[in-house]
Amino acid sequence: MARPQGRAIMIKTSITVYHKLQNKVTEIYQKLNLKQYEKTKGRKLKISIIDFITLALFKQKQNIVTKKSLFEMIGPNCSYKTLVTALNATIKSTLIILTVLLKLNQEVCHSIKHHDATDIPVCHLRKSKSHKTMESLSSYSKTGKGWFYGLKLHLTNDLRGRILGIKFTSANSNDREIMKEMTRKLKGIFVVDAGYISKELEKEFSLDNERWLITVPRANMKKIATLLEIALQRSRMRIELHFRNLKLFFNLITGLPRSIDGYLQNYLSSLLAYMIA
Repeated sequence: MARPQGRAIMIKTSITVYHKLQNKVTEIYQKLNLKQYEKTKGRKLKISIIDFITLALFKQKQNIVTKKSLFEMIGPNCSYKTLVTALNATIKSTLIILTVLLKLNQEVCHSIKHHDATDIPVCHLRKSKSHKTMESLSSYSKTGKGWFYGLKLHLTNDLRGRILGIKFTSANSNDREIMKEMTRKLKGIFVVDAGYISKELEKEFSLDNERWLITVPRANMKKIATLLEIALQRSRMRIELHFRNLKLFFNLITGLPRSIDGYLQNYLSSLLAYMIA
């Protein structure tokens, strides 16, 4: 008797999560007037764009690995092929919503901010030579965990955890240049890890009474930090939590899509689901 009861609770929880996401998506969709971007020609969809966006976010929020599993779980009123095509077509709307949310966060952001990048493998390293789908966007790079093949996610957040900026680049991109590009309109105290240590960057980035760059020193560096700097350096773990949660609980990392749109849809839906969930 325990199993059916447990399954009933799981289904009820999933329905609750779906409806909460649907309400949030509907509210945002209407406020941004995203209906103007819908196609007016061709066959009318059996499921609304709002529901397709909700399904995309539900997949990431519930950590459902494949679109096939989502199709079997939800049983939407359309074919599996239509579901996949429609989910990939939500990229534009998802990107618009993300852009607006980031701008709103920037308007009320805390003066203390963090910036970092994390690895986004598109496939296992041993399969990288034969990987074709993301070949034009991916490259090799090395982290503390070793080599990987794929992209990087660059992220800026504030002390309260609000995400202020996101950018996907090839794995071998210059992290310092990307940081300068992403934060050029922001002010405050920016805390970064040792990978961003550069006298040139510090000189170019810092502005009197407007911006201050604090880097976490390497273990072999002879640098004495003040108590304030130590406290700020410890606060950098907040951005690591974003990366951890996105990867573990919102299905950010995947190697299953068969198209570039499939990968991008997965990444953007993970970020949006994380930000509004």
